[in-house]
Amino acid sequence: MYDVIVVGGGAAGLSGALMLARSKRSVLVIDAGTPRNAPAEGVHGLLGHDGVSPLELLERGRAEVRRYGGEVISGSVDAVTEGFTVTLADGRSFEARRILVTTGLVDELPEIPGLRERWGRDVVHCPYCHGWEVRDRPIGVISSGPMSVHQALLFRQLSDDVTFFTHTRPAPEGDDAAKLATRGISIVAGEVAAVESTDDGITGVRLADGSVTPVGAVAVATRMVARAGLLGKLGLRTVEHPTGAGEYVPAEVGGRTEVPGVWVAGNVTDLTAQVGASAAAGAMAGAMINADLVTEEATTAGLSPAEATGPR
Repeated sequence: MYDVIVVGGGAAGLSGALMLARSKRSVLVIDAGTPRNAPAEGVHGLLGHDGVSPLELLERGRAEVRRYGGEVISGSVDAVTEGFTVTLADGRSFEARRILVTTGLVDELPEIPGLRERWGRDVVHCPYCHGWEVRDRPIGVISSGPMSVHQALLFRQLSDDVTFFTHTRPAPEGDDAAKLATRGISIVAGEVAAVESTDDGITGVRLADGSVTPVGAVAVATRMVARAGLLGKLGLRTVEHPTGAGEYVPAEVGGRTEVPGVWVAGNVTDLTAQVGASAAAGAMAGAMINADLVTEEATTAGLSPAEATGPR
């Protein structure tokens, strides 16, 4: 039995595992190998690592965890059950005293032809992750949810030429419309039929009426949904984010969930966390789990094995 199993081997999971391994905890990281930022050329805004390839960053992280005795394996987790038993799709199973879930989220893009094909390159969602790379280009912002006006205003800082496409949503009114006008952001009404591009990149946004607005990049707010299906047997469920931006797993500061012994960190609980914030959250969760185990071990010292391993 491991002290801790970490489900998800991204920035949050590996940072948590590193803290635990450095505390002489037996820790196993199980990673499905589907990082959210895999399409991106580089990770940005991460001090000391700006521009590093997402895959290279993970390789470095795995090596650091292993350096302190932590284990990292590839696998897809089917379920986590009380106890805790972690079952993989290939039939393997492992047991742990604590669980840290860092499975991230899924970005749900609008069903617009040409959008997914350029995702992570010149179709972006975060001005801090990829805004610099599309700076000074004509940028089209496709309205997809309650955060789209805010997104357009953020990208206006990076380009003097920003167009707001209403797509299938109502045109901004009142204060939102006034803010867009003040910043010189034009509004184009009508459903977006496709994002047009060549091998060199995006060239325009085509509406259902056939008109095309030239742009060099597209920003769109995705619906962000936590990867948390594996937690169902523990009674943990996702809830709608107050902003309407997606679904997340609620947790205390430090990652403790309502299920004793289960922690979460990174995008599975914080939809807006960038890589740096996810890594910090994972490190904090790792430290909190170690402290929880220390307290348990001090409390159960001298008890019989049956008493010491009673309900958590």
